[in-house]
Amino acid sequence: MKKILVTGGCGYIGSHTIVDLVVNGFEVISVDNNSRSSPLVLKGIEQITGKPIKNYNVDLCIFDDTHAIFQENNDIEGIIHFAAYKSVGESVENPLLYFENNLNSLVNILKCAAEFKVPHFVFSSSCTVYGEPDEIPVTEKTSPKPAESPYGYTKQISEQIINEFAKAAKTKNILLRYFNPAGAH
Repeated sequence: MKKILVTGGCGYIGSHTIVDLVVNGFEVISVDNNSRSSPLVLKGIEQITGKPIKNYNVDLCIFDDTHAIFQENNDIEGIIHFAAYKSVGESVENPLLYFENNLNSLVNILKCAAEFKVPHFVFSSSCTVYGEPDEIPVTEKTSPKPAESPYGYTKQISEQIINEFAKAAKTKNILLRYFNPAGAH
């Protein structure tokens, strides 16, 4: 059974993803420090799937704590990275908080992915990378414009970091650019 690490597993998108992964036969571990989510979500996941999910209550900005997860789970085959601050308004009020959290956590996860040779990486980006597009509807061929918030910039910068990392580490990555996510449970 392939082991997948889901960061932000107690969040809205992360929890729905965990359910889908478990239903499709994956072994899932979660990392969520619950600073903006609730550990009670894990009980809901267990009710839906019939399986408990191991969650590490870890701040991904702390490299040693992040690294310890990979040491304990050196057979991770994929990472789905949802953990990030996501309020556009808050990012405008406190941009350094967003740059520090969203970028440091990503870099720490990628350092571990490189060291432990995790070949697959999925990143939760955002439609904010398109800025103010010239045409609607936006498609995957639409070129990004300057972001309109620090949150949007963290997503643009993160995509660049991931693309450069993937070239150097020869890993496969997917960048998900959501508009309005919705779940089934």
